[in-house]
Amino acid sequence: MGQLSKPSPRLLTESAQLKTARRSLQNTSLPLCCGFSFAHPCFETMNFSAFLISSSSIPRQCFVAWALALLALDGWAQQGPQLNLPRTQLQAGMHVLDVQLAQTPEQRQIGLMWRKEMPQHEGMLFVFEQPATQCFWMRNTLIPLSAAFVADDGTIVNIADMKPLSDASHCSEKPVRYVLEMNIGWFAKRQVKAGYKLGGAIFKR
Repeated sequence: MGQLSKPSPRLLTESAQLKTARRSLQNTSLPLCCGFSFAHPCFETMNFSAFLISSSSIPRQCFVAWALALLALDGWAQQGPQLNLPRTQLQAGMHVLDVQLAQTPEQRQIGLMWRKEMPQHEGMLFVFEQPATQCFWMRNTLIPLSAAFVADDGTIVNIADMKPLSDASHCSEKPVRYVLEMNIGWFAKRQVKAGYKLGGAIFKR
């Protein structure tokens, strides 16, 4: 899934998606017919509802800018799965996990979107800059997942099972810096529950 940055990995709102897109495209020139960039004042108060409902009252240059922004976001949303992220290994008792690392806002927002399958002992670890309440959804995520919300020392705070293509939000019960996504049921089948401590060099930083 993606964070409800979710970023998720991935986020919960279109405004969060816009902020990510605007940050990524900051100072990038739009087509010459428009003549300005995502740093244009029109984007400081960009509101999709206003764009859709009150477009007749929007200044023409802002209308053009917002329309181009929507096209940019649509292209961004249609990209394929992330398959070449850095990896690390985690340990859950006798089980060794090979996980991708989603470490930037863009990587966390895309997460496991558009993946059609994932090997049983693979997953994705979302790494945030500091502990916070992390929320994720499953938009554009095709495979069911279980997400473990993990504290700095590797201790699982809570686990959420998530249905594909759902916009329902799943949040950590406490501030955490890590979220580990695995195929749905992976934790339950191995009796890994809240309070279980995962191993891995990343938790020793």
